[in-house]
Amino acid sequence: MSETIRAFRVHEHGDPDVLRLEELPLPEPGPGEVRVRMEAMALNHLDLWVRRGIPGVRFPLPIVPGSDGAGRIDAVGPGVAGIEPGARVFVLPGTSCGRCAACLAGRDNYCRDYGILGESRDGTSAEAIVLPATNVAPVPEGLSLEEAASFGLVYLTAWHMLVHKARVRAGERVLVHAAASGVSSAGIQIARLHGARVIATAGSPEKLALARELGAEEAVNYREEDWVARVKEWAGGDGIDVVFDHVGEETFGPSLRVLGRGGRYVFCGATTGPRLETDLRLVFFRNFEILGSTMGRRADLLRVADLLAAGRLRAVVDPTTFSFEDLPAAHRHLEERRALGKVVVRF
Repeated sequence: MSETIRAFRVHEHGDPDVLRLEELPLPEPGPGEVRVRMEAMALNHLDLWVRRGIPGVRFPLPIVPGSDGAGRIDAVGPGVAGIEPGARVFVLPGTSCGRCAACLAGRDNYCRDYGILGESRDGTSAEAIVLPATNVAPVPEGLSLEEAASFGLVYLTAWHMLVHKARVRAGERVLVHAAASGVSSAGIQIARLHGARVIATAGSPEKLALARELGAEEAVNYREEDWVARVKEWAGGDGIDVVFDHVGEETFGPSLRVLGRGGRYVFCGATTGPRLETDLRLVFFRNFEILGSTMGRRADLLRVADLLAAGRLRAVVDPTTFSFEDLPAAHRHLEERRALGKVVVRF
């Protein structure tokens, strides 16, 4: 009898109960591929969108969700060199053709065939997964597999937003929204790494404390305070240089009111809604830049791994962890905004 693995799959969109735990054949790696026995995976808001569905977007159902994870190499396909069975690896969540001009220029997230694990192909919510060998890398020295499973997508996204899109510089003032989320906890640290000053917003005392712990000079409770007034006071007359956002509809308009001349608003998501409204005269008279950003470059994630190993950056894992069988509960935990950092699921 052939070996099987367990995996959660989405067959139709809906609440966490649509996640079905199923038995699937153990996948075999082909040329240039490796198989990873997963030991931990982590959730992103992308997992929620894939499960719930997005109007006008078609996901390839049924699909195994999940973009982040870590484990051990279990098998190696033909043509793969330098990767041995038993090696501890983390997953690089973006896939691309590897042959086009964008890929060869190191801008793989601009590839026409770019995809994300758990969105365009089966992801990490499975006991074993087959991936291109270019989508795994050694676990950074000193990190647990849970920590290694948690940083991939959020650090990839935050690095591209701040370093390549917003071009953050030393001494600049950066506003980070939703400070305790995975991508924002990475954003605070990346901004500080580059010498910027950070003010953050969050919705609870615990999340504000985490923002300060990660390097924010100031943290504002948007549920209890006029965060626009507080941010303006902190930034002074010159205003904010960079707004880092993935909240969307609720924060877009107010964020432009705190930007200084030549300010950059960079965003990677729209968790509160996709519609943005502003007076365009405000944008061009004040020389604002509005910058959309998706994912990032594989090479940047390898740089992040080195910085994690050196202790310059930190993987932020929510204190509540879940077993693989409890993946629907992990989805609810993230969906209800209870997470402090990345929600990790252990196999």
